[in-house]
Amino acid sequence: MKRYLEIGKIVSVFGLKGEVKVQPWCDSPDFLCEFDTLYYKSGTPVNVERARVQKNIVVMKLEGTDTVEAAQALRGRVLYMDREDVELEEGAYFVQDLIGLEVRDAETAQVYGTITEVSETGANDVYHIKSPEGRMLYVPAIPDVVKETDIEGGVMLITPLDGLFD
Repeated sequence: MKRYLEIGKIVSVFGLKGEVKVQPWCDSPDFLCEFDTLYYKSGTPVNVERARVQKNIVVMKLEGTDTVEAAQALRGRVLYMDREDVELEEGAYFVQDLIGLEVRDAETAQVYGTITEVSETGANDVYHIKSPEGRMLYVPAIPDVVKETDIEGGVMLITPLDGLFD
């Protein structure tokens, strides 16, 4: 399991004091504001002095970035979070941990394929599953369908609703 997970990307400069605008790659911009420390891809920690949500963007002041020029130099950099800084609720997972799971039938063990993507629809997430034949299957992430998710074992067990794959 990856320890550091992508959480957002620095997209532009904000103001004159070295603040940056970060496009959140997580469920909500508020979640991104909860971190005191984020990381660059290299694993280098960066302290967050302050963060606030402005529309769907997070305006963030990173320690040591005090000028427009310094902030400009960070444009395009991806920020990572340490999974150990987050306590997930029971039954909640990081999307990056679901990608690559093998999806099988909970009763017959038939292999449906591998999760390649997760989309958010508002009501519930939808898992994109690529079948061994290359067909795309779409499964709603709801308790009626998803019976077990075993990140360590690399498997998700589902019970498809009638007509789901027709």
